[in-house]
Amino acid sequence: MSADVVGAPPADGAAPPPPADRSTGRGIELVLLALAAVIVTFALVLVEANQEEELTRALLYVGAAYLGLFAVAHLAVRKFAPHADPLMLPCVALLNGLGLVMIHRLDLAAAERADALGRAAPTLLIQRQVVWTAIGLALFVGVLFLVRNHRTLARYGYTAGFAGLVLLALPGLLPSSISEVNGAKIWLRLGIFSIQPGEFAKIFLIVFFAVFLVQKRELFSDAGRTFLGMELPRARDLAPLLLAWGLSVGVLVLERDLGTSLLFFGIVLVMLYTATGRVSWMVIGLAIFMAGGAVAYQLFGHVRTRVQVWLDPFADFDGSGFQIGQALFGLGTGGIGGTGLGAGRPDLVPYAESDFMLSSLGEELGLVGLSAILVVYLVLITRGLRSALAVRDSFGKLLATGLSFTLALQTFVVIGGASKLIPLTGLTLPFLSYGGSSLVANYALVALLLRVSNAARTPLPHRPAKPAAPIAEAGTELVERPS
Repeated sequence: MSADVVGAPPADGAAPPPPADRSTGRGIELVLLALAAVIVTFALVLVEANQEEELTRALLYVGAAYLGLFAVAHLAVRKFAPHADPLMLPCVALLNGLGLVMIHRLDLAAAERADALGRAAPTLLIQRQVVWTAIGLALFVGVLFLVRNHRTLARYGYTAGFAGLVLLALPGLLPSSISEVNGAKIWLRLGIFSIQPGEFAKIFLIVFFAVFLVQKRELFSDAGRTFLGMELPRARDLAPLLLAWGLSVGVLVLERDLGTSLLFFGIVLVMLYTATGRVSWMVIGLAIFMAGGAVAYQLFGHVRTRVQVWLDPFADFDGSGFQIGQALFGLGTGGIGGTGLGAGRPDLVPYAESDFMLSSLGEELGLVGLSAILVVYLVLITRGLRSALAVRDSFGKLLATGLSFTLALQTFVVIGGASKLIPLTGLTLPFLSYGGSSLVANYALVALLLRVSNAARTPLPHRPAKPAAPIAEAGTELVERPS
């Protein structure tokens, strides 16, 4: 009996069986979601124990809603995107869960203060946030179901661009009575319903710029003159960058929204660099941004106020510097290890549940807890960029890069503003801060990232090898031996 040769083809000439597909990662995702549920549940118990010294019904409905919603999300990913990245959804679930914990903690503090002052109990923000989470995850499932292939979005690139511009400009064109809150015209309020159209506009505009840059890549890659070792683009090719700059300034003027203006221009700049690989685009873009910032400082009072508060928040501590000053005191109180969940006073900071969620978490979790949260953001963003590198089409690469960088830039801008690294912008931390528009839009963003990662991780179809011809029928070839 002869021994089989390892790796040899079968004797009948048939192709060897295809290798088994690599694991889809859904089991890992389920385990990590369970771990996130344990962490969130434990955090809720700590908050209840430190604030109420007993466990209330809120622990039950928040915990049950959390488990049910993300169980549905996991099943949707398993059904519609089985090869998607297994780490993205658990990262989002943990961030969203910790946000729910802190919002519930701030609700308890607000109720305690109202009771001490003899006032009616305030509206519970946690109930609204749970509802927004449900709406966001419903949109998440809807995007996975409707967008079965991310390449289909390329057909609607210019339509998406038009829709994005309309959503971005709409609040600035409407009367202040239905669009302005705290000085910024970024809302659309209809009775008890309110939404920020700009949160959804960024996704539409990313789709448009991904399509546009794929179609015009050669145009933007053509170099003009060389200056200081850099190949500068031709003057006529700067139109898209100047258009993005003009739109950003328009948002800043009409809507008085520094955060959206900065976010939009940064996204366009990074996508241009990704499409062309030319550093000159970044240099020119940053120069234009600095020039625009200097002009905005001179012309617009709200920009000048933000910069002055950033430079010295304690110069007018009881006025414009009160928010950032209290936030810095909260971060300082937290120190390295934090005061413990439910044991601090984050409610002393205005808008602690939204704009200053970072200081709320920093006070009670400390530097260690904030570092862990930043690591979760880092994992989420790097997995998105990894999908951009792995996907096989140019549109998918630009789309995933734009979506991932949006999360990265928004996180940096919010953390930088709350820690006085950069001026405050009014943006919120993705998935952590209270707010429906940001939460729902970011769930749609993550669904698109998962769709791209599913395409990147799906194994290529196996092509059976042609059967080998019998040696007697094989062709022969005469080769002249060199002398």
